[in-house]
Formats: sequence, C-alpha cells, structure tokens
Amino acid sequence: MDVIKYNLLLADDDSDDCLFFKEALEELPVDASLSIVNDGVQLMDFLSSISGDLPDALFLDLNMPRKSGLECLTEIKVTEELKQLPIIIFSTSLDLDVVDSLYEKGATFYIRKPGDFSALKKVIFEAITLTNNTNSKHLSREEFILLP
Repeated sequence: MDVIKYNLLLADDDSDDCLFFKEALEELPVDASLSIVNDGVQLMDFLSSISGDLPDALFLDLNMPRKSGLECLTEIKVTEELKQLPIIIFSTSLDLDVVDSLYEKGATFYIRKPGDFSALKKVIFEAITLTNNTNSKHLSREEFILLP
C-alpha cells in the first residue's frame, strides 16, 4: 500500500506553538513535510510564490501580526488559484460568533489549540485525515469544530 505524503503549511506567530506542532506531527503515523510562516503577510507571500501544487492543508492561526488569519482566509477564498486550499483554523480562542463567521467564509475545520501534547497529536491527525477524505467539500456546521 502506498503511503500518502502530506505537504502541510502552518501559519502561526508563536514559536512555541510552532515547535509543539512540528513535534506532534513528527510523532504521527504519517509522512508529512511542514513549512512554517510566522505572520499573515509571510503566508500570502508564500502562497503567491508557489508554482504548482498547493499545500494539502493550511493550519492557520487567527491572531497574527501584520495580517490576521481572518484577513488571510478572506483573501485566500477570493483568489482563484488558492480558493481550493483546505484551511484549518488553529487558534487559542473559541468565540462561537467568530467560529460561525469562519465557517461562512469557507474554512474547512476549526481547532482550538489544546494544551496537552497527546490531544494535539490526536487533533492534528484527525484534521489531516478528514481533510484528505473530504476532498474540499464544505462540511456541515456540526462537523466544523474538531475536538481533541
């Protein structure tokens, strides 16, 4: 059986969160490469410089300097070359009004960053697996929030 190779992108300004994400990903039973950008401007520059295939999924923090995750989501979803990119919102907050807005704007999933390492691994693995299986379909609101 062929192993699926995932090309993932993480946009997060918190270096500790980036390190935990990278370490969690390395412990998962998946073959994945991870690129990291540290703010919204870097994210959009990175995406605009890609020639060829987009990442398999973008894990997007909402609270970043220079350009917020919400601004990036909005820009990605109106850009023809980028709008099929699966976007998993990855944030410390869980404001249901914001979550509803993100769902309406086309995010694929919403994850509240867990503080526990094993929960982080579980939710990253679930997000990768579900994103691969949904083929960019917009899921129901009930399926949008992934809980560790």
